[in-house]
Amino acid sequence: MQHEDAAERPARPGEHHTSTTEKGAFCSAVCTCGWRGPARRARSQARRDAETHSGPGET
Repeated sequence: MQHEDAAERPARPGEHHTSTTEKGAFCSAVCTCGWRGPARRARSQARRDAETHSGPGET
């Protein structure tokens, strides 16, 4: 069975795959659905925003 990395396969409708992106001193959570979290100085808070958006276990 071949393992598919979430970044390598397209998102299915209704799926949320989140990640973080940095711009200068700020980090934001982003999602494949188009959602973007607020800019944060703390990476941990941006990751928490992503978890809250996607739901438990779906990052």
